[in-house]
Amino acid sequence: MSLEPAALPHHRFLRSQPWFAGLPDDMCATLLDRSLTLAGRKGEVMLAAGTPVQGWYAVLSGLVKLQSTSSEGRVSAFLGVPDGEWFGEGSVLKTEPRRYDVIALRDTVLLCLPRSEFGALLASSLPFNHFLVAHLNRRLGQAMTIIEAGRLRSPEQRVALYLSRVFWQGRRRLVLSQEELGHLAGLSRQTVNRALKSMEQLGLVSLEFGRVAMLDEQALAAYATRSGTPSARATPGL
Repeated sequence: MSLEPAALPHHRFLRSQPWFAGLPDDMCATLLDRSLTLAGRKGEVMLAAGTPVQGWYAVLSGLVKLQSTSSEGRVSAFLGVPDGEWFGEGSVLKTEPRRYDVIALRDTVLLCLPRSEFGALLASSLPFNHFLVAHLNRRLGQAMTIIEAGRLRSPEQRVALYLSRVFWQGRRRLVLSQEELGHLAGLSRQTVNRALKSMEQLGLVSLEFGRVAMLDEQALAAYATRSGTPSARATPGL
């Protein structure tokens, strides 16, 4: 794992953020100068639970899962974060160790906006605050969906939910393996495979070369949240 000053492509990512253009020139220069990148290989713990929180993170390339482990040793992956998205805002807003592991589901590069720069933006930039509130609201919606899925939805519905725009905003075609989807939904690869085959037969998705294409987003959303008695729930990871 390597930590080094952010290179030009990562500067371009920061410049593309909707809150960046209106910042004072000196603040822009500081953000570009102090941002860092963190590279990790598939399966690597990139940010460990219990360690100090250094800043706010974005996935520049790859895919990570946020995972917690109970005192009994039970592992629960509760969110996947693809390239182009930020995560960890809750952690950087608090003064406590990180509560979850961030694990690379494929080779991944993260951008770290240090805590001091995050705090400066929070204190001085209205566009940044608007962006952060909208982002937090979306994360809250995802959290409520995850809670509902675990309590009320069948394994098939859980797979459908984890393919929906609730988690993959603006994406119709996902480069996501069945193994990765299983990690995120807390289901075995076999269960995910059965669910995807069923949805493919219904014309909701198409499957090809490790990609999942959503053919009918409205029908997929209806399938994921349909009422009725769900099928027997699978034990996470089995």
